[in-house]
Amino acid sequence: MWSKSTKLLLAAALVVACSAPSGVGQTEDLLGDGAADPVKLFEQAQNAHARGDLKRALAFYEEALKVRPEFPEAEFQLGNVLVSMGRLAEAESAFQRAIKLRKDWSLPYSSLGALLARSGRERDAELMLRQALTHNKQDYVALRVLANLRLRAGDATEALKLAQTATLTPEAPASAWLVRAMAERTTGNKSQAVASLQRVLQIEPENIAALIERAEIRVEAGEYEEAIEDLSAAERVRSSDKSFLSRVAIAYQRVGKPDDARRVAESAGLISSERDSPGVKSTVMGTSAEIEAANSDDEATARAALLKLLEKNPRNAMLLARLGSSFRTEDPSRALEFYRQAVEIERDNPEYATGFASALIRARRFAEATVILRRVIAALPDHYTAHANLATALYELQRYPEAIPEYEWLLRARPDLAVAYYFIASAHDYLGEYDEALVAYEAFLGRADAKTNQLEIDKVNLRLPSLRRQIQLRQGVKRKR
Repeated sequence: MWSKSTKLLLAAALVVACSAPSGVGQTEDLLGDGAADPVKLFEQAQNAHARGDLKRALAFYEEALKVRPEFPEAEFQLGNVLVSMGRLAEAESAFQRAIKLRKDWSLPYSSLGALLARSGRERDAELMLRQALTHNKQDYVALRVLANLRLRAGDATEALKLAQTATLTPEAPASAWLVRAMAERTTGNKSQAVASLQRVLQIEPENIAALIERAEIRVEAGEYEEAIEDLSAAERVRSSDKSFLSRVAIAYQRVGKPDDARRVAESAGLISSERDSPGVKSTVMGTSAEIEAANSDDEATARAALLKLLEKNPRNAMLLARLGSSFRTEDPSRALEFYRQAVEIERDNPEYATGFASALIRARRFAEATVILRRVIAALPDHYTAHANLATALYELQRYPEAIPEYEWLLRARPDLAVAYYFIASAHDYLGEYDEALVAYEAFLGRADAKTNQLEIDKVNLRLPSLRRQIQLRQGVKRKR
């Protein structure tokens, strides 16, 4: 049995993100008189860990495990030190060993889940995090990280439930409140999201993500002066993260501050001062033959050449986006990954963002796609492809009152787009707005092409008799103007 002081140290689960200032000499000199006692070694490791002396802590944890190999707490803390040192593969192995030694302890599961999420292995991460919660429903690391993963997967309802549990304790960190705010915003409760963001900013007054989230909510509410205050505060943080700065620039544009928008975009390298279109010119290193092949009309030839060029230019957003487009129908999951990387490199590029959203829609991750597409449209209100994809995503999410204006926008841009009338009609139909549905159905039939719209024509012809009877019986609802 461990001593009371040791148990308290074990429960702390320290993860220190500092680099060690001192080296490690001979093991015997470092460990001192307690070299044969695993508990003393562990306590010394904890002390060094708390001071940020990672190299010394690592040596103590490793020696404790040599003396007592079946020591799950030491394996767990060893994993935490290795994470702080950036040795992620070794940290993963340490957490796995801790789990094997003590299967009913939630902390190694949640730490491993957080590590896997950080490495982009989201499916494996979710399994570990849910396993952690089976052993401890109040594992706040598991709750927070899993909430973030579910939010990114488009399940804002579960994300909110998890985040609410993660913020029950007064000691809940800012990161937990931030995930909660984002989930509340996604589910439409913007006033509660602002309250949660306020909690974030009480804990961390310079949390740039919270400042930008609140600014965007205030822009949507027309509270432009308050939004500008948040944007100015976000700028003072001086983040180098282009994704944050892109959002600051877009928000300035939406509050009628184009000069500030351009200033932020130029200072972040999002646009060059010589041209108006977003993004930085991409240069590709490769032979003329490789570049010619990449531009071939033959899809297989072009794809092979693009993959070869990507080996020489691994951070070229244009090549990644081209490959995303190439794989979009044949391998949607691979296309999604290429587009994701392109957007991470050039987050301000509307074409890459729209392509990414299109891939998300093919993967039926509609909620994520809507967030991206709304940002594209906020920056480029006349971006036709973004509007078309947003209309599809909203319709599939059954958010018909939001989908209808998008389809109406598409008709204003392309009056001959007959199928838009069908989606407007069916959206009204689902909402019980039968008079509007009938008008749109008839407009669709008057414009539809039997060669391309036969399936929709058949559906409408089957629906119309019963729809007309419902209208005669005064069923349905009246549309609220």
